[in-house]
Amino acid sequence: MTKRLKKVLIQFAEYMIAGGAWFWSGYFIIVFTTPHIGLWWANLLGNSVGLSLNFLLERGWVFKGSKNRKITDVSTKYVVFTAFNFLLNYVILRILVHFGIKVAIGQFIAAAFFTIWNYFFYRFWIFKETPHPRRIRHHV
Repeated sequence: MTKRLKKVLIQFAEYMIAGGAWFWSGYFIIVFTTPHIGLWWANLLGNSVGLSLNFLLERGWVFKGSKNRKITDVSTKYVVFTAFNFLLNYVILRILVHFGIKVAIGQFIAAAFFTIWNYFFYRFWIFKETPHPRRIRHHV
């Protein structure tokens, strides 16, 4: 196994752990609060908690190379992408519920899609690693 492949596999494993924190916190909130506050508000609450955990873990642990970038640059992209994902998740859940799939199962189906979708957007756009400036050698 090459050093680069090993690094990517470790990063993906860390991504899955961070994503698990998002998924499980959001999942329980969405499933248990939907009957009381409706799908829209439950989705908003569950994803708000999960996304906050996820951002902290992704930036500080999984995609460490993005720490060199301004927090405002990273967080702005994260918020825009997350808003889009929130609406997309809601649409996916509404479609699945329309076809008779319970929210508890639909959230797993949506999560499978978002696992791959988010990894690529996080890695190559939101938390894109900032290359270290190359050392310039001056010859005298």
